[in-house]
Amino acid sequence: MKTKKLPEWLYALIILIPFVYLAVIWQNLPAEVPLHFNYEGEVDRYGDKMQVLLIPILLPLLTYLILWAIPKIDPKKRIKEMGNKYDSLKFFLVISMSALACYIIFAIEKGSLNTNGLYIVIGVLVAGLGNYMQTIKPNYFIGVRTPWTLENDIIWKKTHLLTGRLWIIGGILIIAISFLYSNIFSRSAFIVLILTISFVPILYSYLLYRKT
Repeated sequence: MKTKKLPEWLYALIILIPFVYLAVIWQNLPAEVPLHFNYEGEVDRYGDKMQVLLIPILLPLLTYLILWAIPKIDPKKRIKEMGNKYDSLKFFLVISMSALACYIIFAIEKGSLNTNGLYIVIGVLVAGLGNYMQTIKPNYFIGVRTPWTLENDIIWKKTHLLTGRLWIIGGILIIAISFLYSNIFSRSAFIVLILTISFVPILYSYLLYRKT
C-alpha cells in the first residue's frame, strides 16, 4: 500500500525550530559570540552574533531546498523511483540538520561545545544514512557517485550495500567513542572512522570495476 508523502508544513515546522530557539535566546546573546570551537570544545574564534543566523539557514533550510530540488532536476528521474524511501530520507536529513543546528546554537549560548554530545549527533546521522544507502537507486546526486558506480548498475548496488553496512557500523562506533574519557583517543578514533567509511566504498567500487 502506498503511503502518503509528508506534508510540506511539517518540514516548515521542523526547519523553524532552530530559528525559534535562536529568537528566544537572541536578546541574551552578547554582540560577539563564539563562532568556532577547537577539538577540546573550547572557543577559539569569536564574531558578530548576526553570523549565527547562518546556522539554521545553511543546515535545515538549505538541506531541505537541495533535497526538494534534486528530483526536479534529475535528468534520468531515477530519484523518483525511490518513492517513499526518498521522502523518508529527506525527512531524516532535515530533522537531523535541525537538531544539529539547535545543538550548535546551544553550544554558542553556553560558550563551550560538548564534543561527546556532538559525536552522538554525528553517529546517529551516519548510521541513519547507512540505513538508506542500501536502497538508493543509481543517480547523479546522492550516494557513492564514482565513475565506476555510475557506469554500472550492478557495481552501484554492490557498493551501496557495503556502504550501508559500513556506515551503520561506523555510526554505532562513533556513538561509542562519545563515552571515552580520553579526548585525544576519541578524536583520533573519530577521524579514522570518518576516513574509513568515506574511502573504503570508493576503493571497493574501483575493485569491482576491475573484476568486470
